[in-house]
Amino acid sequence: MAASSTSRRVRLSVAVTAAFVGGVVFASGMDLTRFGWAQTGTSTSPVALMPVNGVVPEGTGSIADVAERVTPAVVSIRATRAARPRASNRSVPPGMEEFLEQFERQQPREQTGDGSGFIVNPDGYIITNNHVVAGATVLDVTLSDRRRFRARIIGTDSTTDIAVIKIDGARFPSIPLGDDEKLRIGDWVVAVGNPLGLDFTVTAGIVSSKNRGSEVSLPNSGGLAINDFIQTDAAINPGNSGGPLINLRGEVIGVNSAIASQTGFYSGYGFAIPITLAKAVMEDLIRDGKVRLPVIGITVTEVDPEDAGLAGLSRIAGVKVQSITPNGPAMKAGIENGDVIVSVAGKDVDRVSALQRTVRSNDVGATIEVVGYRFGKKRTFKVTLQGAESIPALIANNNAASPSTPSTEPASPSRLPASKLGITVESLTPEAIATMNLSEKGGLRVTDVASNGAAYGKLVAGRDIILEITYPGERRPVKAVADLRAVVDGLQPGDYVGLRILSRFANGTTTSSVTLQVPK
Repeated sequence: MAASSTSRRVRLSVAVTAAFVGGVVFASGMDLTRFGWAQTGTSTSPVALMPVNGVVPEGTGSIADVAERVTPAVVSIRATRAARPRASNRSVPPGMEEFLEQFERQQPREQTGDGSGFIVNPDGYIITNNHVVAGATVLDVTLSDRRRFRARIIGTDSTTDIAVIKIDGARFPSIPLGDDEKLRIGDWVVAVGNPLGLDFTVTAGIVSSKNRGSEVSLPNSGGLAINDFIQTDAAINPGNSGGPLINLRGEVIGVNSAIASQTGFYSGYGFAIPITLAKAVMEDLIRDGKVRLPVIGITVTEVDPEDAGLAGLSRIAGVKVQSITPNGPAMKAGIENGDVIVSVAGKDVDRVSALQRTVRSNDVGATIEVVGYRFGKKRTFKVTLQGAESIPALIANNNAASPSTPSTEPASPSRLPASKLGITVESLTPEAIATMNLSEKGGLRVTDVASNGAAYGKLVAGRDIILEITYPGERRPVKAVADLRAVVDGLQPGDYVGLRILSRFANGTTTSSVTLQVPK
């Protein structure tokens, strides 16, 4: 198997892993599609929510009815920022000094960017995207009736990409907030915003998918990621950022934020932040000026068939614990790497987004029940949630990046052709451990992965190091080839083996749990 093919498959696998901090945690983007902000740029105590005209319509209406009803509460936002300072130490060709000085004097000293937002309260509170207003020195808001206001920032949160701004006045038109949990794939939705400088444009489409996250890579998240985007085929373009995604009842069910595109313009799919998350963030920002995200203190990934088989599950569902924050809530409760979580606070968890939703619906300091499986045995844990700001080690642990090239550090000549697992490994010498600056005292480096083996798409030669065998038997470190050989020799077709892996990337290392099944 070619190295490039292996890298692509493993990048997709690694991208699914999310550092989980109470429902707002980040993932890496697929290398097939470029994701961009739906924003344009140029060089130049909780509030009471009220619907437009104070009434939520019964049943559903036409798109024209919805557009007419909600457009007055959608706003255009122009953010003015200071231009980036120019480098003063650059080399200038002889004789060009005066020309360049005159040229720079003619350049704009400010930059502007356009986005959208929507009024959620008659007093003038507006929800938009953080990336629309971040770094702005001036915010100008224009309503559909052409009234203009200077807005001030109430609060921002880069991890969820939500911001709240306010304009002064009273009796502004506003939009009611709906419940995105009731959305079904195929439901009609309407997007209203200001794309490409075309103010108050209405587009319509359907909900294409839900619970998107690992496929969407958004910058400025601080290492955190949302795994719960609403995907829609309603046309969204630069300038739509921060605008509402609306159901046919005229209720906001999402905040438009990103697009999937090779060109930076609409190519079929856009992504919206669920309104349940945006509302919770808004209430925190208005009340406290900041967001307190409840945290379990784990990184998780979706469960695959091998994980479900090893856990003894009857169906492929739940989330697998990849790593745990030292002395965090999960570690104190007894959760371990490789555990499969199926229920949190009495609610079933079938994927990462469900775990995030449930945890972030609780308060920091609350104690919740977490149910999981460890090698076929059911376990129940009592976890006391902490604030995300209290566990920076978790945030720094999200190193999903391009795999490093195979290493050339010295290693032991003792190799194990593990045909049952489809890998070849070798022991790490003390010199190799020191050269790679590893904190671990031993391990086996994967030197080859067979394209038809159990490890294909899960391990990468030269990048991954096997640290522990977690199953079968007791969890134990792997320090020599003989340690793994003793386990592999006893495996029969259909048997599972659990491993804890250290993966090395250009920007650091990360650990994960991997389950392999011997081919039947």
